[in-house]
Amino acid sequence: MKKPNSLFICILIAFCIVFSSCRKDPSVIPSQEELVFPPNPSSTLKGMFILNEGNMNMNKASLDLIDFRTGKYQRNIYNQANPEVTRGLGDVGNDILVYGSKLYVIVNVSNKLEVLDAKTAKRIKQIDIVNCRYITFSEGKVYVSAYLGKVGDASATQGIVAQIDTTSLTIEKKVNVGRQPEEMAIVGRKLFVANSGGYSPPDYERTLSVIDLVSFKEIKRIDVAINLNRVKADRYGDLYVTSRGDYYDTPSKLFVIDTQKDAVKKVFDIAASNLWIDDDIAYLYASTWSYPLQKNTISYTMINVKDETVMDRKFINDGTEKEILVPYGINVNPYTKEVYVSDARDYVTPGKLYCFDPAGNKKWSVTTGDIPAHFAFIN
Repeated sequence: MKKPNSLFICILIAFCIVFSSCRKDPSVIPSQEELVFPPNPSSTLKGMFILNEGNMNMNKASLDLIDFRTGKYQRNIYNQANPEVTRGLGDVGNDILVYGSKLYVIVNVSNKLEVLDAKTAKRIKQIDIVNCRYITFSEGKVYVSAYLGKVGDASATQGIVAQIDTTSLTIEKKVNVGRQPEEMAIVGRKLFVANSGGYSPPDYERTLSVIDLVSFKEIKRIDVAINLNRVKADRYGDLYVTSRGDYYDTPSKLFVIDTQKDAVKKVFDIAASNLWIDDDIAYLYASTWSYPLQKNTISYTMINVKDETVMDRKFINDGTEKEILVPYGINVNPYTKEVYVSDARDYVTPGKLYCFDPAGNKKWSVTTGDIPAHFAFIN
């Protein structure tokens, strides 16, 4: 019997090793750092976390940090702080919150809430919540909205809001709301959550669920419009709520809700994808898709929330809006009034974060992870 050639055996073993390594879980993205602007040691805020969603099913959610005092931008800090978590942060980072000493990160398709140390980004605990979406807080509790059903499941019925104790980091209570609940806001002792029904068009939901935080029960639903998404509270007790429309004949709009009467008090006939309210100004952008036109229409608007009027000024005034392909997140520094706008670009390669001064001129921009979308300041 002829013996196998030793060279052939070596080549075969090497091939098996390489093939085996290719079959492992995707490797995590390494951490990177760069200087974006000159140091400012007197900055009131220490910095800001940036949560990059990462495209669905690619396991590329990542966490970045910009240090306002050193001027340095750090990419993928979760991976650096948690090397033992072999698959990194997970699949689709959907919301982020700093509350107390902890950083909370919603990872939607990975069905989890990551609880991290806000100083080190080191994991404290993972809390499993199926198809979780957004997070908010009040009086020692954090609240998480969740679809519950699998991603894209049109048969999914009610979603929930879960109450989590920030000391024990356990889910204490759950309350049923509408289908595919999205963003939340708290005014007084009431929590408001936008029900979208986004998995079953054209049978969208069209209500805000109102939850009494004392009893933790849904006490009513406010009829607003189809396919609700964002909910932001101003300092006058009103909510600003976005409707995405149906992407065909029903356009996106912005609604103002009186939380004393639990009713719509005003409608702005302008498209709105996301917004941030700082003092008396709401900064918003729209990136609205139209199936008939097969394109996005992009706009930027400022609203005076005190008198509820659209302002005749913009927060980007130097032409930089032409560089931004897909605005995907917005935030405002409460001390400097700088406006941060993120660009998802093509959704599969690194995005960008832009900083604009109060006059609307670009101060700096930096490359982020894939689909930068959510922000949280750190003091």
